[in-house]
Amino acid sequence: MASLISNRSEGERVDLLVVGSGIAGLIAALTVAEHGGRVLVVSKGSLSASASYHAQGGIAAAGSEGDSPELHAADTIVAGRGLCRSSAVEVLVEEAPARIDDLRALGVRFSPELGLEGGHSRSRVFHSRGAETGREIELVLARRVRDEERIRVLEGERVLGLWCSGGRCVGVVGESGALASPATLLATGGAGALWSRTTNPEGALGEGIAMAYRAGAAVADLEFVQFHPTALSASGMLLSEALRGAGALLLDANGERFTDELAPRDVVARAIAARGSALLDLRPVDRGRFPALIDRIREAGFDPEIEPVPVAPAAHYTLGGVVTDLDGRSDLPGLYAAGECACTGVHGANRLASNSLLECVVFGRRAGLTAPAEAPLEAELDPPGEPRANGDRIDGELREQMWREAGLVRDAAGLKQLCTAPALVPRLVAESALARRESRGVHFRADFPVEEPELAAHTVVRDGQSPVFERWS
Repeated sequence: MASLISNRSEGERVDLLVVGSGIAGLIAALTVAEHGGRVLVVSKGSLSASASYHAQGGIAAAGSEGDSPELHAADTIVAGRGLCRSSAVEVLVEEAPARIDDLRALGVRFSPELGLEGGHSRSRVFHSRGAETGREIELVLARRVRDEERIRVLEGERVLGLWCSGGRCVGVVGESGALASPATLLATGGAGALWSRTTNPEGALGEGIAMAYRAGAAVADLEFVQFHPTALSASGMLLSEALRGAGALLLDANGERFTDELAPRDVVARAIAARGSALLDLRPVDRGRFPALIDRIREAGFDPEIEPVPVAPAAHYTLGGVVTDLDGRSDLPGLYAAGECACTGVHGANRLASNSLLECVVFGRRAGLTAPAEAPLEAELDPPGEPRANGDRIDGELREQMWREAGLVRDAAGLKQLCTAPALVPRLVAESALARRESRGVHFRADFPVEEPELAAHTVVRDGQSPVFERWS
């Protein structure tokens, strides 16, 4: 890899450096390029090997008669259990219809029929090829990025840490060298693969969150990890909420329904966990709407036309992350974050279904509009040095411990054990969960099983400090 340190002297100008190649990062890159800026996208895998690619759910927006951004906001806030940042929710829902139009203009084809998913009071979920929405959006954006001459893509390069100089972020340190930029956007995804049962790709380990924390940026709400109710028991393969929206039923071992299939995810997940597992009956569903997903279920050894398939919850979505404002700025100058690795506070204590892809598009674009206005780099920068040694050791034993002690039901005894984990993000999850002495949304403490009004605030952690609670407007 040619380092931009040397290239700066040769006149190369980069307005934004994007770490990660999911939907949030690609949207930001295209936004900068559209306005005449130059972008470098750094991806540790191929351009389409992100968590976004695997997202089966749709993208929510008020797009039908009888619906409105106000109703979408109300559903989001109810799901968030009193912890949603109201200004972030307003931005999300008000901009949603325009962002759907943007995706269509880029070439994403949505089905004409809007879907209904858990927590939504209206059918407002846009799907592409049934349960392939994330994949279709990612592929369209990746093609656009590759065709855009103002965007350079560097694949197969792992970023090890942030480069700071003069109290600001000035780029990153990668495996092959340092890369400089006046603005750096972390779009590295979440941390769901830290749990043994997960719907996430194996690389979703919270690396961007750890890098930002070690560089001095605040992170928040890491105790809030959403567990998807319906992953295939045998493999953890995600069975999209769209299936339940289309009529799939959850049954117990006696073939009886035991919960509202479209209740918020934390409610459904704990109802299933209380029974150990459940069966998802797809026989009432028009399975032709989900051809790729039905094929994968058959490949796993089940025939959904004949009998229900066994499902159980799995770690799915990281609600917390790097604290940002509504334009992606962190509290470390020059550093931005968007998508699952960021925490705007929009999701509160429980993400409303299909707001995640929307979050990527809305806040990725806003970061792309804002970041290029950063001041140019100084002529002389502090040497990048070696990234802070992290000593992280993430293995099967730690993942099992995360599932056991920081899963759907937690308590102080288990969380205290995790506070000595050999990896940073598990320790931050445990410290944040210990500080939140209540149950709220996806965070359920057996020893503090009710909500506490005084804890309707965000759990913020800064390097070397204990968690504090902050209220964001």
